Amino acid sequence: MTAKLTLDKAGRVVLPKPVRDRLQLAPGDTLQLETQGENITLRPVRQNVTLKKEFGIWVYQGESADTSIPDLVDRERESRLRQVTE
Repeated sequence: MTAKLTLDKAGRVVLPKPVRDRLQLAPGDTLQLETQGENITLRPVRQNVTLKKEFGIWVYQGESADTSIPDLVDRERESRLRQVTE
C-alpha cells in the first residue's frame, strides 16, 4: 500500500485504518522506528505470547499439546499474573 501522510505540528502522523487493521494495531501498541538514508521503516513490536487476539477471537499460538484449551488458558493467565505481581 502506498499513501501520502502529513505531519501535524507535533510531528505526528496517523496510520491509515486499512494498515492498522491489516497489521492488527491498536491504541497503545508499540512500533519500532528505523531510518536508513531517506527511508523510514515502522515495525510493530510483538511479544512472544501463546494467546493472541485475532479478529476479536483468542487464538492459541503455542505448540500442540494433549492438554485442553481451557487448561492452557488458565495456565497462561496464572503465568501472566505471576509476572505482574512480581
